[in-house]
Amino acid sequence: MSRLIALLCACLLALSAAAESYPKGPVRMLVPFPPGGGVDAAGRLLAQALTDSVGKPFVIENRGGANGNIGTEVAARATADGYTLLFTGAGFVTNRSLYKKAPYDPLKDFEPISLMALGPNILVVHPSLPVHTVQELIAAAKARPGEIGFAGSGSGSTPHLAGELFNHMAGVQLVHVPYRGSGPAMIGLLAGDAPVMFLPAINAGPHIAAGKLRALAVTSRERLAAFPDIPTVAESGLPGYESSQWYGLLAPVGTPREIGDFLTGQIMRIMRAPEMKARMTHDGLVAIGSTREEFAAHIRSELEKWARVIRASGASVD
Repeated sequence: MSRLIALLCACLLALSAAAESYPKGPVRMLVPFPPGGGVDAAGRLLAQALTDSVGKPFVIENRGGANGNIGTEVAARATADGYTLLFTGAGFVTNRSLYKKAPYDPLKDFEPISLMALGPNILVVHPSLPVHTVQELIAAAKARPGEIGFAGSGSGSTPHLAGELFNHMAGVQLVHVPYRGSGPAMIGLLAGDAPVMFLPAINAGPHIAAGKLRALAVTSRERLAAFPDIPTVAESGLPGYESSQWYGLLAPVGTPREIGDFLTGQIMRIMRAPEMKARMTHDGLVAIGSTREEFAAHIRSELEKWARVIRASGASVD
């Protein structure tokens, strides 16, 4: 028995020492979407902040495809040593309801590290579409059922599901036009090929300011501090409408607790810094920086919420 206790103590000391020296080199942060989208933009912001804080590079690696399934599966199968992490968003939980067999289990295959921020979408239209309010968009969609397309960053993505929820609540038939990520979707939107999009707020601001896109409403429960003049969808004629993206960091299951706790502490400190909160507000985001337990509870809540939405809308991928 004494030998077993000694062995356990040695293992705990080894893990503690590993955490104290972590990271010794670059850390890979897998983003399961192409460059240019909301998840990618938020991930790069966090990666730079962690690099500055820890003194070792946190490097974004984009592995897009299948609404995040491809990159997420790569992360789930990675060595659980803290040197491969997953930075992702709401698609992490919706895929379980959209796919008959998702290649990962969001509750069993990952260790939650921290919920970085919440990111509502902004309902925007290309200037070529002659609508200026949510009610005008609804009227146009009813006059042209099945003709007006809305861009999405892949089937089952947050912009897609935000649009399906809008269709369901407004009784219209905007047609989803799927792209391989928010970046390609924005290209189609800005070209007018798909003139409507529920665009992540972190991507929308510059295009709205430049007049390239017209903002109709925000999808959050309350107006955003960064866009105080843009009403919510709920106050624009669809009471109860709410749909927000979220951004968070996870590690493969089995990652040493000490390493996970170290990363959580770093993110909590980073997200509570006044300059980061100001940056988040400017980008239309809400800074969080949660504990691991709070993030785990958020994931469970999101799984239940979007399962209900997906069943009600009839959305599916396969």
